[in-house]
Amino acid sequence: MPFNSSNLSRDEIVARYFPHYRLLAPQPHTGLSGASCIIEQGTHRLVLRQHHDPRAPAFLFRRQYHALRRLPASLVPTPRFFGGGWMAVDYLAGETKSLLPDAQTLATLLYHLHRQPRLGWRIALLPLLEHYWQQAAPGRRTPLWLAQLKRLRHRGEPRPLRLAPLHMDVHAGNVVHTPEGVRLIDWEYAGDGDVALELAAVWMESEATRRALVEAYARTAALAAPALLQQVARWRPWVRMLMAGWYELRLAQSGDQQFKALADEIWRQF
Repeated sequence: MPFNSSNLSRDEIVARYFPHYRLLAPQPHTGLSGASCIIEQGTHRLVLRQHHDPRAPAFLFRRQYHALRRLPASLVPTPRFFGGGWMAVDYLAGETKSLLPDAQTLATLLYHLHRQPRLGWRIALLPLLEHYWQQAAPGRRTPLWLAQLKRLRHRGEPRPLRLAPLHMDVHAGNVVHTPEGVRLIDWEYAGDGDVALELAAVWMESEATRRALVEAYARTAALAAPALLQQVARWRPWVRMLMAGWYELRLAQSGDQQFKALADEIWRQF
């Protein structure tokens, strides 16, 4: 369905575009946020969702929709609608687990993604890191944070080993285990970038499990494991800063002390 620039309420969207669907009772579902919900017609279910951050530029939400349109159903939920500030995608019948799939399964999934045609926009971390610094609470902008930011700015982002479409938010809650195989949801940070950046950004339990993933990916992608491990290591400081900055932004926006604890833990790693 075509894009409609005017923002509508959930009930207006359902009444106008999905009159034969019924709204399911609220239920916990990984990947649902804000005003997201599930609607159903017969046996067909859709996830209807707004952008998680209404203050973000509208084009970022539109990019997410375009990414879903360009990627195969073997990776993503099929998009069905975009308009009025909302997106509807097929509901993935499956299970989200507390742990990521084993290293080989996850490596195979990511390699399948990285073999797809590029999305058409690059992921640039430095502007995002600087945005987080500017939007953080003034009292949280420490000399340590500024020094790390200056160090990365001076160093520059690593030269890509292999450019490909990236998901950039791979964690257990964004992996749905369906009867047809594992799928990825929540594509709001997707874009083109270095495959090693994706591996550096996966939310792993430990560096040992990350190493196992990188080695499995190297075997699957026919890459030299030592070179790939080295490239992932180059990206890790960028990813740690990205995580800390995001927590600081959410702390400034919400005042939730959980984000302060998460940010402080990363700063201690530096």
